[in-house]
Amino acid sequence: MSRAQAPAIASPETISADAMLNALPHPVMMVSPDGKIADANVAAEHFFEASIPMLRRFMLRDLVPFGSPLLTLIEQVRRTGSAVNEYKVDLATPRNPGERLVDLHVAPLAEYDGHVIVMLQERTIADKMDRQMTHRGAARSVIALAAMLAHEIKNPLSGIRGAAQLLEQSAGDEDRQLTQLICDETDRIVKLVDRMEVFADERPVEREPVNIHVVLDHVKRLAQTGFARHIKFIEEYDPSLPPVLANRDQLIQVFLNLVKNAAEAIGETAADGEIWLTTAFRPGVRLAVPGTNARVSLPLEFCVRDNGPGVPDDLMPHLFDPFVTTKRTGSGLGLALVAKIVGDHGGIIECESQPRRTTFRVLMPIYSGEGVIDDAPSVQSP
Repeated sequence: MSRAQAPAIASPETISADAMLNALPHPVMMVSPDGKIADANVAAEHFFEASIPMLRRFMLRDLVPFGSPLLTLIEQVRRTGSAVNEYKVDLATPRNPGERLVDLHVAPLAEYDGHVIVMLQERTIADKMDRQMTHRGAARSVIALAAMLAHEIKNPLSGIRGAAQLLEQSAGDEDRQLTQLICDETDRIVKLVDRMEVFADERPVEREPVNIHVVLDHVKRLAQTGFARHIKFIEEYDPSLPPVLANRDQLIQVFLNLVKNAAEAIGETAADGEIWLTTAFRPGVRLAVPGTNARVSLPLEFCVRDNGPGVPDDLMPHLFDPFVTTKRTGSGLGLALVAKIVGDHGGIIECESQPRRTTFRVLMPIYSGEGVIDDAPSVQSP
Protein backbone atom coordinates (compact mmCIF):
# COMPACT_ATOMS: atom_id res chain seq x y z
CA MET A 1 0.00 0.00 0.00
CA SER A 2 1.42 3.41 -0.98
CA ARG A 3 1.62 6.34 1.40
CA ALA A 4 -1.22 8.00 -0.51
CA GLN A 5 -3.43 4.97 0.06
CA ALA A 6 -2.63 4.50 3.77
CA PRO A 7 -5.59 5.17 6.07
CA ALA A 8 -5.39 8.34 8.08
CA ILE A 9 -4.73 7.94 11.79
CA ALA A 10 -6.44 10.50 13.98
CA SER A 11 -4.17 12.51 16.22
CA PRO A 12 -5.11 13.07 19.89
CA GLU A 13 -6.02 16.65 19.02
CA THR A 14 -8.64 15.56 16.48
CA ILE A 15 -10.37 12.94 18.65
CA SER A 16 -13.76 14.33 19.65
CA ALA A 17 -15.14 14.48 23.17
CA ASP A 18 -18.04 12.31 22.01
CA ALA A 19 -15.65 9.53 20.99
CA MET A 20 -13.99 9.61 24.40
CA LEU A 21 -17.33 9.61 26.23
CA ASN A 22 -18.63 6.71 24.16
CA ALA A 23 -15.49 4.72 24.98
CA LEU A 24 -16.26 4.92 28.71
CA PRO A 25 -17.89 1.78 30.19
CA HIS A 26 -19.93 3.89 32.64
CA PRO A 27 -23.20 5.67 31.73
CA VAL A 28 -22.73 9.46 31.45
CA MET A 29 -25.56 11.96 30.92
CA MET A 30 -25.91 15.73 30.63
CA VAL A 31 -29.07 17.02 32.31
CA SER A 32 -30.45 20.39 31.23
CA PRO A 33 -31.89 23.01 33.66
CA ASP A 34 -35.45 21.86 32.93
CA GLY A 35 -34.60 18.28 33.95
CA LYS A 36 -34.42 16.80 30.46
CA ILE A 37 -31.57 14.60 29.26
CA ALA A 38 -29.63 16.83 26.87
CA ASP A 39 -27.08 14.20 25.85
CA ALA A 40 -25.75 10.79 26.83
CA ASN A 41 -23.09 8.26 25.88
CA VAL A 42 -23.48 4.74 24.51
CA ALA A 43 -23.18 3.15 27.97
CA ALA A 44 -26.20 5.19 29.09
CA GLU A 45 -28.17 3.81 26.13
CA HIS A 46 -27.42 0.27 27.30
CA PHE A 47 -28.18 1.06 30.95
CA PHE A 48 -31.60 2.61 30.28
CA GLU A 49 -32.30 0.36 27.26
CA ALA A 50 -33.17 3.32 25.05
CA SER A 51 -31.44 5.10 22.17
CA ILE A 52 -29.99 8.58 22.61
CA PRO A 53 -32.77 10.24 20.50
CA MET A 54 -35.29 8.48 22.75
CA LEU A 55 -33.48 9.50 25.94
CA ARG A 56 -33.51 13.16 24.84
CA ARG A 57 -37.29 13.04 24.85
CA PHE A 58 -37.41 11.99 28.52
CA MET A 59 -37.26 13.94 31.73
CA LEU A 60 -34.68 12.34 34.04
CA ARG A 61 -37.34 11.82 36.71
CA ASP A 62 -39.15 9.51 34.26
CA LEU A 63 -36.16 7.15 34.15
CA VAL A 64 -35.39 6.86 37.87
CA PRO A 65 -37.49 5.76 40.89
CA PHE A 66 -39.91 8.25 42.40
CA GLY A 67 -38.10 10.47 44.89
CA SER A 68 -34.70 9.13 43.84
CA PRO A 69 -31.67 10.61 45.66
CA LEU A 70 -30.24 11.37 42.20
CA LEU A 71 -32.79 14.16 41.69
CA THR A 72 -31.91 15.67 45.08
CA LEU A 73 -28.19 15.50 44.27
CA ILE A 74 -28.70 17.34 40.99
CA GLU A 75 -30.54 20.15 42.77
CA GLN A 76 -27.77 20.30 45.36
CA VAL A 77 -25.10 20.59 42.66
CA ARG A 78 -26.99 23.39 40.93
CA ARG A 79 -27.41 25.22 44.24
CA THR A 80 -23.84 24.86 45.52
CA GLY A 81 -21.87 24.62 42.27
CA SER A 82 -19.85 21.73 43.73
CA ALA A 83 -19.60 18.08 42.69
CA VAL A 84 -21.11 15.41 44.97
CA ASN A 85 -21.01 11.62 45.16
CA GLU A 86 -23.38 9.07 46.65
CA TYR A 87 -22.84 5.33 46.81
CA LYS A 88 -25.07 2.25 46.45
CA VAL A 89 -28.22 3.96 45.17
CA ASP A 90 -30.91 1.73 43.65
CA LEU A 91 -32.15 3.00 40.27
CA ALA A 92 -34.57 0.12 39.60
CA THR A 93 -37.90 1.12 38.01
CA PRO A 94 -40.79 -0.77 36.38
CA ARG A 95 -39.05 0.00 33.07
CA ASN A 96 -35.78 -1.47 34.39
CA PRO A 97 -36.83 -3.97 37.10
CA GLY A 98 -34.61 -5.77 39.61
CA GLU A 99 -32.03 -4.33 41.93
CA ARG A 100 -29.73 -1.88 40.06
CA LEU A 101 -27.24 -0.50 42.55
CA VAL A 102 -24.99 2.29 41.28
CA ASP A 103 -22.54 4.84 42.61
CA LEU A 104 -23.58 8.38 41.60
CA HIS A 105 -21.12 11.11 40.58
CA VAL A 106 -22.79 14.46 39.85
CA ALA A 107 -20.91 17.59 38.82
CA PRO A 108 -21.81 21.05 37.42
CA LEU A 109 -20.97 21.91 33.81
CA ALA A 110 -19.34 25.31 34.17
CA GLU A 111 -19.63 26.22 30.47
CA TYR A 112 -23.42 25.75 30.46
CA ASP A 113 -25.33 27.42 33.27
CA GLY A 114 -27.69 25.02 35.03
CA HIS A 115 -26.48 21.94 33.15
CA VAL A 116 -25.24 19.00 35.20
CA ILE A 117 -23.14 15.93 34.33
CA VAL A 118 -24.22 12.63 35.88
CA MET A 119 -22.06 9.48 35.83
CA LEU A 120 -23.33 6.10 37.05
CA GLN A 121 -20.96 3.36 38.14
CA GLU A 122 -22.69 0.00 38.45
CA ARG A 123 -21.91 -1.88 41.65
CA THR A 124 -22.40 -5.37 40.20
CA ILE A 125 -18.77 -6.47 39.86
CA ALA A 126 -17.54 -4.68 42.97
CA ASP A 127 -20.31 -6.17 45.09
CA LYS A 128 -19.63 -9.65 43.72
CA MET A 129 -16.03 -9.37 44.83
CA ASP A 130 -16.97 -7.85 48.20
CA ARG A 131 -19.49 -10.62 48.85
CA GLN A 132 -17.01 -13.29 47.81
CA MET A 133 -14.43 -11.98 50.28
CA THR A 134 -17.13 -11.93 52.96
CA HIS A 135 -18.14 -15.51 52.21
CA ARG A 136 -14.54 -16.71 52.41
CA GLY A 137 -14.06 -14.84 55.67
CA ALA A 138 -17.25 -16.33 57.11
CA ALA A 139 -16.08 -19.84 56.25
CA ARG A 140 -12.62 -19.22 57.72
CA SER A 141 -14.14 -17.82 60.91
CA VAL A 142 -15.51 -21.27 61.85
CA ILE A 143 -12.31 -23.22 61.12
CA ALA A 144 -10.82 -22.55 64.55
CA LEU A 145 -14.21 -23.18 66.15
CA ALA A 146 -14.50 -26.53 64.35
CA ALA A 147 -11.06 -27.65 65.50
CA MET A 148 -11.85 -26.62 69.08
CA LEU A 149 -15.19 -28.46 69.04
CA ALA A 150 -13.60 -31.62 67.71
CA HIS A 151 -11.03 -31.71 70.51
CA GLU A 152 -12.87 -30.19 73.44
CA ILE A 153 -16.36 -31.60 72.93
CA LYS A 154 -16.13 -34.99 71.21
CA ASN A 155 -13.85 -36.49 73.86
CA PRO A 156 -16.12 -35.62 76.83
CA LEU A 157 -19.16 -36.72 74.83
CA SER A 158 -17.58 -40.15 74.38
CA GLY A 159 -17.23 -40.42 78.17
CA ILE A 160 -20.82 -39.31 78.75
CA ARG A 161 -22.16 -41.87 76.28
CA GLY A 162 -20.06 -44.65 77.80
CA ALA A 163 -21.31 -43.81 81.30
CA ALA A 164 -24.93 -43.81 80.07
CA GLN A 165 -24.45 -47.24 78.52
CA LEU A 166 -23.06 -48.61 81.81
CA LEU A 167 -26.01 -47.18 83.73
CA GLU A 168 -28.41 -48.69 81.21
CA GLN A 169 -27.30 -52.23 82.13
CA SER A 170 -28.60 -51.91 85.69
CA ALA A 171 -31.46 -49.46 85.10
CA GLY A 172 -35.16 -50.21 85.10
CA ASP A 173 -37.39 -49.71 82.07
CA GLU A 174 -38.26 -46.11 82.97
CA ASP A 175 -34.66 -45.13 83.66
CA ARG A 176 -33.49 -46.96 80.54
CA GLN A 177 -35.48 -44.49 78.46
CA LEU A 178 -33.49 -41.66 80.05
CA THR A 179 -30.12 -43.33 79.41
CA GLN A 180 -31.16 -43.94 75.78
CA LEU A 181 -32.08 -40.26 75.53
CA ILE A 182 -28.59 -39.34 76.72
CA CYS A 183 -27.00 -41.62 74.10
CA ASP A 184 -29.22 -40.24 71.30
CA GLU A 185 -28.47 -36.61 72.17
CA THR A 186 -24.70 -37.19 72.43
CA ASP A 187 -24.80 -38.92 69.02
CA ARG A 188 -26.66 -35.93 67.57
CA ILE A 189 -24.04 -33.49 68.89
CA VAL A 190 -21.21 -35.65 67.53
CA LYS A 191 -22.82 -35.61 64.07
CA LEU A 192 -23.04 -31.80 64.19
CA VAL A 193 -19.36 -31.55 65.19
CA ASP A 194 -18.43 -33.96 62.39
CA ARG A 195 -20.15 -31.67 59.89
CA MET A 196 -18.22 -28.69 61.20
CA GLU A 197 -14.90 -30.53 60.96
CA VAL A 198 -15.18 -30.19 57.20
CA PHE A 199 -14.39 -26.48 57.61
CA ALA A 200 -11.10 -27.32 59.29
CA ASP A 201 -9.82 -29.23 56.25
CA GLU A 202 -7.28 -26.85 54.71
CA ARG A 203 -5.66 -29.33 52.33
CA PRO A 204 -5.36 -28.15 48.69
CA VAL A 205 -8.31 -29.17 46.56
CA GLU A 206 -7.49 -31.85 43.99
CA ARG A 207 -8.92 -30.54 40.73
CA GLU A 208 -9.30 -31.88 37.21
CA PRO A 209 -11.31 -31.04 34.09
CA VAL A 210 -14.97 -31.70 34.89
CA ASN A 211 -17.98 -31.65 32.58
CA ILE A 212 -20.49 -29.56 34.53
CA HIS A 213 -23.43 -31.02 32.63
CA VAL A 214 -22.54 -34.54 33.78
CA VAL A 215 -22.43 -33.22 37.36
CA LEU A 216 -25.80 -31.46 37.05
CA ASP A 217 -27.43 -34.51 35.46
CA HIS A 218 -26.14 -36.66 38.33
CA VAL A 219 -27.51 -34.19 40.89
CA LYS A 220 -30.87 -34.07 39.10
CA ARG A 221 -31.17 -37.87 39.13
CA LEU A 222 -30.39 -37.98 42.85
CA ALA A 223 -32.97 -35.28 43.54
CA GLN A 224 -35.70 -36.86 41.40
CA THR A 225 -35.37 -40.20 43.18
CA GLY A 226 -35.67 -38.58 46.60
CA PHE A 227 -36.48 -35.16 47.97
CA ALA A 228 -37.54 -33.56 44.63
CA ARG A 229 -39.80 -36.28 43.21
CA HIS A 230 -42.70 -33.83 42.97
CA ILE A 231 -40.78 -31.01 41.28
CA LYS A 232 -40.34 -30.33 37.56
CA PHE A 233 -36.75 -29.75 36.40
CA ILE A 234 -35.98 -27.42 33.48
CA GLU A 235 -32.53 -27.52 31.87
CA GLU A 236 -31.07 -24.63 29.89
CA TYR A 237 -27.54 -25.73 29.03
CA ASP A 238 -24.89 -24.24 26.77
CA PRO A 239 -23.49 -27.40 25.12
CA SER A 240 -20.37 -25.58 23.92
CA LEU A 241 -19.04 -24.89 27.43
CA PRO A 242 -15.49 -26.14 28.03
CA PRO A 243 -14.65 -28.18 31.17
CA VAL A 244 -14.47 -26.49 34.56
CA LEU A 245 -11.32 -26.90 36.66
CA ALA A 246 -12.79 -28.48 39.81
CA ASN A 247 -13.16 -31.43 42.15
CA ARG A 248 -16.08 -33.49 40.85
CA ASP A 249 -17.24 -34.82 44.23
CA GLN A 250 -17.21 -31.35 45.77
CA LEU A 251 -19.15 -29.91 42.82
CA ILE A 252 -21.79 -32.59 43.33
CA GLN A 253 -21.92 -31.60 47.00
CA VAL A 254 -22.36 -27.91 46.07
CA PHE A 255 -25.18 -28.38 43.56
CA LEU A 256 -26.92 -31.13 45.51
CA ASN A 257 -27.08 -28.73 48.47
CA LEU A 258 -28.41 -25.88 46.28
CA VAL A 259 -31.03 -28.12 44.63
CA LYS A 260 -32.11 -29.52 48.01
CA ASN A 261 -32.52 -25.99 49.37
CA ALA A 262 -34.56 -25.06 46.30
CA ALA A 263 -36.81 -28.10 46.73
CA GLU A 264 -37.34 -27.36 50.43
CA ALA A 265 -38.15 -23.72 49.62
CA ILE A 266 -40.81 -24.83 47.12
CA GLY A 267 -42.29 -27.29 49.62
CA GLU A 268 -44.00 -30.63 49.15
CA THR A 269 -47.49 -29.21 48.68
CA ALA A 270 -46.71 -26.92 45.73
CA ALA A 271 -48.33 -28.21 42.55
CA ASP A 272 -46.31 -26.02 40.17
CA GLY A 273 -42.85 -26.32 41.73
CA GLU A 274 -40.03 -25.87 39.21
CA ILE A 275 -36.23 -25.84 39.43
CA TRP A 276 -34.12 -24.46 36.57
CA LEU A 277 -30.56 -25.68 36.02
CA THR A 278 -28.72 -23.35 33.64
CA THR A 279 -25.19 -22.98 32.30
CA ALA A 280 -23.75 -20.11 30.27
CA PHE A 281 -20.54 -18.31 29.28
CA ARG A 282 -20.23 -14.89 30.98
CA PRO A 283 -16.72 -13.39 30.60
CA GLY A 284 -15.45 -10.36 32.47
CA VAL A 285 -14.59 -11.15 36.11
CA ARG A 286 -11.20 -12.08 37.56
CA LEU A 287 -10.30 -13.14 41.08
CA ALA A 288 -7.22 -14.49 42.85
CA VAL A 289 -7.08 -18.26 43.39
CA PRO A 290 -6.65 -19.03 47.11
CA GLY A 291 -3.10 -20.11 47.92
CA THR A 292 -1.53 -18.66 44.77
CA ASN A 293 -0.61 -15.30 43.29
CA ALA A 294 -2.43 -16.10 40.05
CA ARG A 295 -5.55 -14.26 38.90
CA VAL A 296 -8.01 -16.21 36.79
CA SER A 297 -11.09 -15.35 34.80
CA LEU A 298 -14.43 -16.79 35.91
CA PRO A 299 -16.53 -16.95 32.74
CA LEU A 300 -18.43 -20.17 33.50
CA GLU A 301 -21.83 -19.41 35.04
CA PHE A 302 -23.93 -22.18 36.63
CA CYS A 303 -27.32 -21.32 38.14
CA VAL A 304 -29.94 -23.06 40.26
CA ARG A 305 -33.25 -21.18 40.20
CA ASP A 306 -36.57 -22.01 41.86
CA ASN A 307 -40.06 -20.53 41.97
CA GLY A 308 -40.41 -20.73 45.73
CA PRO A 309 -41.39 -17.85 48.01
CA GLY A 310 -37.89 -16.31 48.06
CA VAL A 311 -35.33 -15.49 50.75
CA PRO A 312 -36.37 -12.98 53.47
CA ASP A 313 -34.71 -9.58 52.96
CA ASP A 314 -33.22 -9.53 56.45
CA LEU A 315 -31.52 -12.89 55.79
CA MET A 316 -29.93 -12.02 52.44
CA PRO A 317 -26.78 -10.24 53.76
CA HIS A 318 -25.98 -13.23 56.02
CA LEU A 319 -27.15 -16.07 53.80
CA PHE A 320 -23.73 -17.74 53.56
CA ASP A 321 -22.76 -17.21 57.20
CA PRO A 322 -22.58 -20.30 59.47
CA PHE A 323 -25.66 -21.10 61.59
CA VAL A 324 -27.96 -18.91 59.49
CA THR A 325 -31.09 -20.79 58.40
CA THR A 326 -34.87 -20.47 58.02
CA LYS A 327 -35.45 -24.19 58.64
CA ARG A 328 -36.69 -25.30 62.03
CA THR A 329 -34.38 -28.32 62.10
CA GLY A 330 -31.57 -26.91 59.97
CA SER A 331 -28.03 -26.43 61.28
CA GLY A 332 -27.26 -23.46 59.02
CA LEU A 333 -24.00 -25.02 57.79
CA GLY A 334 -25.05 -26.10 54.28
CA LEU A 335 -24.63 -22.78 52.45
CA ALA A 336 -21.55 -21.88 54.51
CA LEU A 337 -19.96 -25.12 53.30
CA VAL A 338 -21.05 -24.36 49.71
CA ALA A 339 -19.39 -20.92 49.95
CA LYS A 340 -16.19 -22.50 51.29
CA ILE A 341 -16.01 -25.08 48.49
CA VAL A 342 -16.67 -22.51 45.76
CA GLY A 343 -14.12 -20.15 47.33
CA ASP A 344 -11.52 -22.94 47.52
CA HIS A 345 -11.99 -23.38 43.78
CA GLY A 346 -11.34 -19.68 43.20
CA GLY A 347 -14.96 -19.05 42.28
CA ILE A 348 -17.85 -16.82 43.29
CA ILE A 349 -21.32 -17.70 44.58
CA GLU A 350 -24.12 -15.20 44.98
CA CYS A 351 -27.86 -15.16 45.45
CA GLU A 352 -30.58 -12.98 43.94
CA SER A 353 -34.06 -13.45 45.35
CA GLN A 354 -37.53 -12.23 44.54
CA PRO A 355 -40.86 -14.00 45.16
CA ARG A 356 -41.05 -16.99 42.79
CA ARG A 357 -37.58 -16.31 41.41
CA THR A 358 -34.60 -17.17 43.62
CA THR A 359 -31.31 -17.73 41.80
CA PHE A 360 -28.05 -19.08 43.18
CA ARG A 361 -25.29 -18.22 40.70
CA VAL A 362 -21.84 -19.87 40.71
CA LEU A 363 -18.98 -18.43 38.60
CA MET A 364 -16.02 -20.75 38.00
CA PRO A 365 -12.75 -20.86 35.99
CA ILE A 366 -12.18 -22.75 32.72
CA TYR A 367 -9.82 -25.69 32.34
CA SER A 368 -7.32 -25.08 29.51
CA GLY A 369 -5.25 -28.27 29.51
CA GLU A 370 -2.44 -27.00 31.73
CA GLY A 371 -4.37 -24.89 34.17
CA VAL A 372 -6.95 -22.16 33.85
CA ILE A 373 -7.57 -19.83 30.96
CA ASP A 374 -6.69 -16.24 31.83
CA ASP A 375 -8.18 -14.05 29.13
CA ALA A 376 -10.32 -11.42 30.84
CA PRO A 377 -9.32 -7.90 31.87
CA SER A 378 -8.66 -7.42 35.55
CA VAL A 379 -11.53 -6.07 37.64
CA GLN A 380 -10.59 -4.14 40.76
CA SER A 381 -12.95 -3.61 43.65
CA PRO A 382 -13.25 0.06 44.56
